[in-house]
Amino acid sequence: MALANEAKSAIITKYKTHKSDCGSPEVQVAILSTRILQLTEHFKAHKKDFGSRRGLLTMVARRRRLLDYLKSRSPERYQTLIASLGIRR
Repeated sequence: MALANEAKSAIITKYKTHKSDCGSPEVQVAILSTRILQLTEHFKAHKKDFGSRRGLLTMVARRRRLLDYLKSRSPERYQTLIASLGIRR
């Protein structure tokens, strides 16, 4: 259930900070958020898939750490990212 290459490259082009960017915190958080949404939909049909649920929790924790890092380094980039992704209220 990995992201398709086209979807991943579209996310990278939307959230990259410079021309050759593919690993900035913004890109990583956007990719993780997309995967988290996919897995959330998967669990609506497969309630007992506990192995994948563990992976989901790992992704959520990784996204949280990346967001904490971005918030401590650059609060304005953090605010822009969470507003565009809609992950905080």
